[in-house]
Formats: sequence, C-alpha cells, structure tokens
Amino acid sequence: MKMRSRLLLTAVLLLSIGFYWLVDWIVRDVRLHYFITMEESLADTSVLLAEQLAGGGGTRPDFEDALVRAREREIAARIYNHTKTNMNLRVVVVDAGSRTVFDSRGDLRRGARYDWRDATLALRGEYGARTTYENPYDAYSTHMYVAAPILSGEEIVGAVAVGKPLVSVTPFMKSARLRLVVSGLAGFTAIVLLLIPVSLWIIQPVRALTRYARAVRDGRKAQRPKLGHGGEMSELADAFEEMRDALEGKQYVEEYVQSLTHEMKSPLAAIQGAAELLDEKMSDEQRRRFLLNIKTESERLHGLVERMLALAAIEKRKELELHEYIDLQVLLEDVADSLLPVAQAKEITIRTSVSNTDILKGDYFLLRQALMNLVMNAIDFSPLNRGVEVAASESQITVKDEGGGIPAYALCRVFERFYSLPRPDGGAKSSGLGLNFVREIARLHGGDVELNNRPEGGVEAVLRWG
Repeated sequence: MKMRSRLLLTAVLLLSIGFYWLVDWIVRDVRLHYFITMEESLADTSVLLAEQLAGGGGTRPDFEDALVRAREREIAARIYNHTKTNMNLRVVVVDAGSRTVFDSRGDLRRGARYDWRDATLALRGEYGARTTYENPYDAYSTHMYVAAPILSGEEIVGAVAVGKPLVSVTPFMKSARLRLVVSGLAGFTAIVLLLIPVSLWIIQPVRALTRYARAVRDGRKAQRPKLGHGGEMSELADAFEEMRDALEGKQYVEEYVQSLTHEMKSPLAAIQGAAELLDEKMSDEQRRRFLLNIKTESERLHGLVERMLALAAIEKRKELELHEYIDLQVLLEDVADSLLPVAQAKEITIRTSVSNTDILKGDYFLLRQALMNLVMNAIDFSPLNRGVEVAASESQITVKDEGGGIPAYALCRVFERFYSLPRPDGGAKSSGLGLNFVREIARLHGGDVELNNRPEGGVEAVLRWG
C-alpha cells in the first residue's frame, strides 16, 4: 500500500473515531441539559403551586377544577418544528401523612398512600425529585417529578408534586441530535476532502526524491529536487545528492579511464610503430612521412585529451556558473565568421537568421562552443557547393545541412562518447566527443539537443534551452 493511502486511511480512521466520540458526547450533553431545563421548570411550578395551597393541608375546588380543565383543554402551540396539543403536566397533592389529597390525572384515589421519594423529601423540608418509569415495560413512560412542601406558617402540612413525561422533550432532543449528526458528517467530509491535497503536499517531496533516485540509478542527468531549506525532506535530498556525487564520481572515473585507454591505443600504436621504423635505414622521403605520422597522431592524442578534459569539466557542473544576456544575432554571426574559411574551402554557404526573440540568458562561451560543433559537423558532412542554414527562434537554434543524412543504425548512438561516423570525403573520423559535449552544454542551460534526418535530405540538429 502506498504511503499516501496509508496516511489517508489512518487519518480517516482517527477522524472517524474522534468525530463519533465528539458527536456522541455532545448529544449526551444536550440530552442532559434538556433534562436539567425540564427539572428547573418543574421546580418553579411546584413552588408556585405550593404557595397557592399554603395555609391548609388540602386543596380548594377551584384549584382542582382549574387543573382538570387545563388537562382537558386542546391547545396548538407551535414550538419550533414541534406542535404541542395538550398539557401533560401531572399534579399530586399529599397531606403531612403522605396520603393523596388530589391527583390531576386521577390515577390515585383520595387517601391512597404516596410514598415516592419526591414527596417524602419535600415533607422533610428537603428538595425532592425523582425520575421513574410509570410502566416498567414501556421505555417511553419515564416521568420526572419535583415536589415542594406546603406550609402553614412554619409548619409543613403537605406537599405538592409536579410531574412531566420525558417524552415531551424527546422531539426536541431528536431534532438537536439530527442537526448535530448532520453537522458532524459535513465537517468530517470537509476535513477528509481537505486531507487529500494535504496528503499530496506531504507525499510530493517523497515522489520527487523517488524520481531523483531512479534517475541516478539509471545514469540519467538529474537535478536535486527543490524542497526548501532546513526541513527533514531538504536534509534527505542533500543526503541523496551527496550519495549521488560519491557514486557518480567513482563510476565517472572508471568509465573515462576505460574510454580514454581504448581511444588512445590506436594513435599510440601508430606512434610506436613509426618510431621503431625510424631506427632502420630509409630514404629521406620515408623518414619525413613517418615523422609526419608521429606528429599527426600526437596532435590527435592532444586533441583527444583536451576534449576529454573539457567534457569532464562540463559534466561535473550541476548548474551554470555564468549567466549573461546573449544576443543571438551576434552569436550566430560570430560562429559563421569563425568557420567561414572552412566553409569556403568546400564552397559551402552559411546562412543565418533570427526570429521572434534575439536575447537569451546563459554562458556565451559554452553556447558558442556547442554551436561551433554543430555547424562544423554540418560542413563536414555536406557535399561541395551546398549550403548550411543556422536559424534561431524563441527557445532553440536549428542547424540544417544538405548532406546524405545519418544511417539508421547510428541515430541512437551519435551522442555516445567516442562514437564517430566517417566523413563523406574520406577524411579521418573525429574524436566522437563533440556531440556529447553539445548535449551537456544544452542540459546545463535547461534544454537538450537532438539530430534527425530531413525528409528532403540532410540532417537537422536542434539545440534547445529552458
């Protein structure tokens, strides 16, 4: 399972538990406060009725008649989204001996014992309250009772108990619970949806480091991910970069030593053979030819080493050291003027053009070297009396020649070190480092280089930058 999935599942699980506990706690707390409010109103009512009955141990006919009529009266009280249709308040009056004097509901006959906790405590001058199932088999028959003492002077002559079914507040509790659950689900959904971009934001550095590690593994050129400064991910990226430098440094030396050794074998063998032959007797003409061979192969070795050193210096760079504004028109004309003698020797015309923009930011010297390599290749592989076109646009320079093109088998290898094709005019192969050098310069500028055969003949080289 991916880390993002694990983070999301863990967060959703923890949020589910947290929201369930919170909503359940709030619902229970709201239920308790409804009961507290109900008990408080019953306490007020019992005291009010007790004061109306104060001075005697019984009730008055008008008092009893008023309560009976109130129970029978139909009402239509719209309380929020609930309609109340009747009064469900029960009033029980008892004397000092806990015998029933009056029951508004009529369940208790006059003189019946009323030994419930509420009245018993009230007759002792204490606060009396209870919650009881009227029917043990009916969970909705719970009633709350509060009793207050009836006084005659300083003497307690009776008590009045006021009761109300808890079911009367059930609709309000259900409505409040529904609102809480809906609000909780809405908040839960909003947080889960917010967690998706947050998890992506957390996982993004890990993905960037993964791509970077795979690029290093595959030997591709890769830039260290930009993960800010001072954080754990930034420190991890620094560690990856240090590991990469250590691995690439070792591999770099091994590859270059092997490649350089292989390429130096041929000129060294030629120099050694010519030197051995010079010890023998030969004509002056033969001696001059062998000396010329030694000089030619020595220059070839020197050029090979110089190219290797230049390429090594470029590949070791992770970014450009010099940023300057470069006029593309000036760059193209500079390269064309430098190669004019070589082009004239083959009667080749170099045409330059610039469109869209004429300024870029980079290293002039490196871009000039890269473009020199591409134009020189175009000249080398062009027939006599043809043209080479060098065009610059918004983010690239294109070099086109009219030669025979690149063989299909070589298209995938032209950027390999030391890989070179024979020149059409029978000239010696190059060092095979030029195109590799051009590619490294392009990548330093945030771009790349590619070579393709043109449908009408010849090759098109495209040097891009970022």
